[in-house]
Amino acid sequence: MLSRLSIRDVVLIERLELEFVSGLGVLTGETGAGKSILLDSLGLALGARAEARLVRHGADQATATAEFDLPPDHPVYALLDEHGLALAGEPLMLRRQLGVDGRSRAFINDQSVSIGLLRQVGDELVEVHGQFDNQRLLNPATHLGLLDAHGGHGAFSAIVRTAFHAWRDAVAECQRAEDEMEAARRDEEFLRHAVEELGKINPVEGEEERLAHERQMLMHGEKLIDALNEASKALDSGHGVERMLRDAVRVLDPVAQKAEGLLDPALKALDQAAESVALAMSELDIAANRVDLDPRHLEQVEERLFALRALARKHNVDVTALAGLHNKLARQLAGIEDGGQRLAALKRAELQARAAYSEAATKLSQARKQAANGLDIAVSRELEPLKLGAADFRTTIKTLAEEHDWTERGWDRVAFEVATNVGAPAGPLNKIASGGELSRFMLALKVVLAQADPVPTLVFDEVDSGIGGAVADAVGQRLAQLGKSVQVLVVTHSPQVAARGQVHLHVSKAEMGGQVRTSVRVLDAAERADEIARMLAGESITHEALAAAKSLLVGAAPGGVSGIASGAAQ
Repeated sequence: MLSRLSIRDVVLIERLELEFVSGLGVLTGETGAGKSILLDSLGLALGARAEARLVRHGADQATATAEFDLPPDHPVYALLDEHGLALAGEPLMLRRQLGVDGRSRAFINDQSVSIGLLRQVGDELVEVHGQFDNQRLLNPATHLGLLDAHGGHGAFSAIVRTAFHAWRDAVAECQRAEDEMEAARRDEEFLRHAVEELGKINPVEGEEERLAHERQMLMHGEKLIDALNEASKALDSGHGVERMLRDAVRVLDPVAQKAEGLLDPALKALDQAAESVALAMSELDIAANRVDLDPRHLEQVEERLFALRALARKHNVDVTALAGLHNKLARQLAGIEDGGQRLAALKRAELQARAAYSEAATKLSQARKQAANGLDIAVSRELEPLKLGAADFRTTIKTLAEEHDWTERGWDRVAFEVATNVGAPAGPLNKIASGGELSRFMLALKVVLAQADPVPTLVFDEVDSGIGGAVADAVGQRLAQLGKSVQVLVVTHSPQVAARGQVHLHVSKAEMGGQVRTSVRVLDAAERADEIARMLAGESITHEALAAAKSLLVGAAPGGVSGIASGAAQ
């Protein structure tokens, strides 16, 4: 809800601070006192279109700041998160600065944002009736969501959303398969040649690295053999290293026992050295035997290696990807040869997914029709005491036949329509209802949809225009009832409406020192009685008017909005 409104240098207001709580708050005052300035200022903070005339004469810029306390799961936080503003759970502060040149800047929690985003956020937080043209309930795009929320269709909607995405995924997969099939048929000759060519060479994963290593060995075979021979010759020259080591052991071994262990380490080392030399000579022989000097083998290895690399270049892939390419092309060719069996299976899956979506959308549509009937009855019940009993409110639901119009929200188009006279055709609210009727239609709708609409603050500007007596009292009752569910602020000239407010703000202006000052203050119980008596009788408050005012105020709740405001203009 709106918790605070701060205004600086807007028209006649130099500085204003207002604090709000939940419930119904009323604003009264003489015509021209400045009530519209408060709504203009709120609209400025919410991103409404602004004109330079709003800047107070003599000031450089006007500023309006609206602060809100919201539940952490309010949809506006998801909207902000989409725009990179992670503010979930934090109080929101919407601020707008307007210069004398007509240019403005927007901020959310002191972070600079576009005017468009400020307006989007403002539309989620406050709805103004009777002053601005962009009333949400007049926009048919909002009606489907309001009907679903009113009917409690969350579970149905979730099933439809899941089924829709499953169906669209199946359509996309089928389309991809069709595209592949078409491309495969178009390139069938190439595919057959490529698969045959790849099949003949039959590339194996990791083969290039093995062949390159083998080629390296074959190319340097003669050098390896020469080196091995030289090493063997060195170890076997003269009497041979191993024999010399064994001779040393034979010389030392007979006297080792008489040396009291002195020669044991030397004998052990000589034995190990002799064994190592023998092992080395054996490994040299094995290595020499493994070296391939056959030029035909080298030729075969090079031929396959170069063939693999040439084929990879031809298909513009790495050699390591040839095996995968072979499998892919073979599958495409098989897709042609199997008569489109895979495509047929995907088509069946698509039809099954469409049928599942159709079934879910049908159930949701049926639930909407039932909810629409209940909504129409409830709204009609509210219209009778608002002197709109002859009007016929109806929720129209049109089933969209074209698949491209079906969405994750189903296949229904919902619109709220009204016929104000018996026998007259129904049409959109803003096209059929007059200004005074429209505000009362909005009030009736809001009373019924209070729990379904996430907008936490409603503002009604002279919703009681042109009515009085019992109708004005009915309007006041419904505003008070609405105030139990959402925060409601109403600008009124009706004493019956003003008396229903939990809080009463009085707006006035006066000339002081050659300057016109606008002031806003909270009225206490006695001041409220005087103000409502003035609304009943005019400037001269009679005893009868005062008694009537006190009678109207019986049961009114005290407190709720506080603040003093003043401003000046030349």
